[in-house]
Amino acid sequence: MSLTLNDVNRIAKLAKLKVSDSEAASTLDKLNGIFALAEQLNAIDTTGVAPLSHPIAALLPELALRLREDEVTETNRRDDYQQCAPATQDGLYLVPKVIE
Repeated sequence: MSLTLNDVNRIAKLAKLKVSDSEAASTLDKLNGIFALAEQLNAIDTTGVAPLSHPIAALLPELALRLREDEVTETNRRDDYQQCAPATQDGLYLVPKVIE
């Protein structure tokens, strides 16, 4: 995918940016470079490559994030926490209306 000068001017207009012709040409080159890089990345065959939890894990496995199981470790103590509240209803804190 590559952009044209009209595309850059349209994007600038949508972003409400004033872009001169020289700036638009420079921006066009930069944006097309970004799209070319994205196309190169998409062309890489990643079949059989396991996803990493963090990119640093490929170089330094000892610094990789340690993931734990997602499990409940504490009991529900909502009633205990709401005992000191002035007013509660159905597990919610009741507060005075501040906007009319």
